[in-house]
Amino acid sequence: MKNKNIIDLFCGAGGFSVGFEKEGFNSILAIDKWDDAVDTFNYNHPNKPAISIDIHDYTNEMIDSLISKNKVCGIIGGPPCQGFSLVGKRETGDARNSLYLEYVRFVSKIKPSFFILENVKGLLSMEKGLYRDDIVARFSELGYNVNFKLLKASDYGVPQSRERVFFIGLRKDLFKNTFFDFDLVQKASMVSTGMALSDLPSLDKGEDPTKYKREPQNSFQKLMRLGSKTVLNNEITKHSEQTIDVISRIGDGGNIRDLPEEFYKVRNYNAAFKRMNSNLPSSTIDCGHRNYFHYCENRIPTVRESARIQSFPDVYYFTGTKGSQYTQVGNAVPVLLASAIAKVINHYLEEVKHND
Repeated sequence: MKNKNIIDLFCGAGGFSVGFEKEGFNSILAIDKWDDAVDTFNYNHPNKPAISIDIHDYTNEMIDSLISKNKVCGIIGGPPCQGFSLVGKRETGDARNSLYLEYVRFVSKIKPSFFILENVKGLLSMEKGLYRDDIVARFSELGYNVNFKLLKASDYGVPQSRERVFFIGLRKDLFKNTFFDFDLVQKASMVSTGMALSDLPSLDKGEDPTKYKREPQNSFQKLMRLGSKTVLNNEITKHSEQTIDVISRIGDGGNIRDLPEEFYKVRNYNAAFKRMNSNLPSSTIDCGHRNYFHYCENRIPTVRESARIQSFPDVYYFTGTKGSQYTQVGNAVPVLLASAIAKVINHYLEEVKHND
């Protein structure tokens, strides 16, 4: 298929796009209103397709101008999830909950062959499924066969147990009665945090943060290191002596509640204060990762280690302050999960031979 142009809405640092680009798609526009994420996206894309703009300000006239010059095959993206998140207060009046209506506007104007909308699993149950059903209804009315499923990243070769819901729509006039079959998304062997990170330098031992410790030890490390000669975004976070002492007492895969009460009562540490398990995928990488520690070093993971856990290739460089980089990584769609979905989209596109 010739035309495989995609648009990435609420693109963040670009994990979703990178996964699709691995399967031959071409990002011609990416929108986010956070400058730091847009800077990172463009730094890693020579054509610099990302623009920093509030999606409400990207007018229908601007969309018309874009599609007059480019044929768009697909729209991907994840409207900010804070309003839907199980962690937040889940207020239905949260303005961020309506951002998916802007996503609907883009799809209704452009009418791509497919769309993929990603979000937190809290969206499925919020308001007894009101938002879930509304998303399906709106896109169905636009002429799409809409299917959705909660996917766990660790099932698809990502060293992280992140769960996210994906709504996927296929245009009815092209795909007839076909709905996206999530069972076609190929599962992969489990990748543990140890398997993901063991070739990276030991910062506790003072090794050079920019140099790999050893040759790749497995297929995941080989894949992450393609084209990479140096370790980027690998700056250590310095902790207080007290924090280091507490971390050092927690075993591989353990948490602070494994210790005597005196260790966590002092600072009011919560149960989330824990070590990675070297034999299992990581817990979900969040936007700070302040309470989740390396499986054998007495510190939080570096930005690069966090990016590995999100399956970003090592050549992908994150711009901005270190705090900003952590947030960019935490907000992203895992690259290998996006890639696994893109493979199936390619299969459907080939089947309908929807050429330019």
